[in-house]
Amino acid sequence: MPSNKVQIIKESLRNKILPSEDVVYKELHTKEKYIEILYIKTVSDGMVIKDNLIIPFFEIANPDQFLDYLQSLPTIKMFEKEDGALDELIRGDAILFYQDHIFLLDSKVDRNNSVLDTTVETTIQGPQSGFSESLPTNIGLIRQRYPQNTLEVESTTVGTISKTKVMIIHDRKVADIQTLHKIKQFLSSIDIEMFQTGEQLLDIIKKSNRALIPVMLVTERPDRVVVNIAAGKIILLVSGSPFAVVLPTVMKDFMSSMEDIYQTYWVAKFLLVLRYIGFMTSLVLPGLYVAVTSYNPELFRVQLALNIAGSRTSVPYPSFIEVLLMLFMMEMLTEASIRLPKAIGPTATTVGGLILGQAATEAGLVSNIMIIITSSVAISNFVVPINAFSFTLRIMKYFVLVLGTIFGLVGVVFGFLLLVAYMVKLDSFGQPFLTLIQSKPSKKL
Repeated sequence: MPSNKVQIIKESLRNKILPSEDVVYKELHTKEKYIEILYIKTVSDGMVIKDNLIIPFFEIANPDQFLDYLQSLPTIKMFEKEDGALDELIRGDAILFYQDHIFLLDSKVDRNNSVLDTTVETTIQGPQSGFSESLPTNIGLIRQRYPQNTLEVESTTVGTISKTKVMIIHDRKVADIQTLHKIKQFLSSIDIEMFQTGEQLLDIIKKSNRALIPVMLVTERPDRVVVNIAAGKIILLVSGSPFAVVLPTVMKDFMSSMEDIYQTYWVAKFLLVLRYIGFMTSLVLPGLYVAVTSYNPELFRVQLALNIAGSRTSVPYPSFIEVLLMLFMMEMLTEASIRLPKAIGPTATTVGGLILGQAATEAGLVSNIMIIITSSVAISNFVVPINAFSFTLRIMKYFVLVLGTIFGLVGVVFGFLLLVAYMVKLDSFGQPFLTLIQSKPSKKL
């Protein structure tokens, strides 16, 4: 292969692989010989390159002997096609340019062996591995699942004292340049001393530092990240954090689970509808119970209205006090289950909830129907797959409850419409929060 052709191929490969943070182009020199190495350090094993290439390069003085050594390695294969070499480079091979030859050194590393299973976003089917606290490992997990040469990795630092490294990952082919610039400006405008994890962005972001609803999604799943990269979104990885931040984020992202793409079509649609029903149940049911019980009992059939009235005969206070009492107890049980050790947490909260509900009913402090309402709200709240939005839902229902207590059914409807109007007003780096379809990039990078 002529030298000028090797030079043309080398320049073509370097132009096709974007200048990312983890792309390494290394030149090695001795008096007798010269070699160039191109590889991606997050998907390549540095020890393999060192042991099989760098150390022998300096130990074998004769250029022809080193060429014979390279050709004798079982992990070495000859260059065939430019596209094939680029694919192998993205998957972890190192490309070697030596004399008039081009070699591919198999230096792939499996990052899945160094990560733990997901603990927050669990699924029955599909991959079970999550991110780790190592930044190179997390980038490697993304590159293994998204082997595209258009994937770009940039870095910045956040925190005047901590100087935490933050990686910005996106697909240059589909990402929106305006959104990317907004995210970079946002990161450069952050004034904080200690920055430890991506979840801090939920409090720092200017548009939602006092907002009720989060406008960015925090996930621990690499498969969710690569799906969003393919959709044109930008990913933030923070050094020392096992979570990634997805931007921009809309409501349908919070209501979707990775289980959807591992199930059949109708099962996935059923689960999605079930989540929205759970969202509406948790949001409206407490306020609706108070409104109907206190203001409009005629909406019930006579037998049901009499049953509810009969179950509340021993309750010494209005229905909204009863609802607030049980909801607060459920909130405390939820918080206790998070704080308690994993060995006793589920047992303690389950037994505590059963004893508390039965004792409150027998003491006449709450009605039997209230136990059903509280349980339904608690179960529906946890149907939402993303915790950040689930926690928001726990607060939103009190807004509807207060308006339902004051204005009855009109207050419930008005409160729900106010929350919808509030979500319509929100945007995530230019993306409307209630959009159903991801807008196409205004300009490719």
